[in-house]
Amino acid sequence: MTSRYSTTPIGTNSSEQYENEFKERNVKFIRQYFTPILRHLDPSQMVDISGISHTWKVGDRYYKLAHRYYGDSELWWVIAWFNKAPTESHLRLGDVILIPTPLETFLDRIGV
Repeated sequence: MTSRYSTTPIGTNSSEQYENEFKERNVKFIRQYFTPILRHLDPSQMVDISGISHTWKVGDRYYKLAHRYYGDSELWWVIAWFNKAPTESHLRLGDVILIPTPLETFLDRIGV
């Protein structure tokens, strides 16, 4: 599986608000990733997506779960996004989270 940035377009930023940064770096513009617009799914979009239940316990980390279920720890953000809990500190011991599957279908639906 590729990184969430693999299909993100790269553009140039020549905005005047960064003029001092450009001068410090001796450049006229900066190349950067465009910020993707991700959306949470509504119930009608969840039809083909299931979730593997996981009870949050001591030592759990999103990156560990991503490695276990997807084989790629860089996909930790998928689990966080799906559960609307951006960091592990948003979860408590005993909380049940869902690991979205199939991964490719989920990524396609959120626009990645």
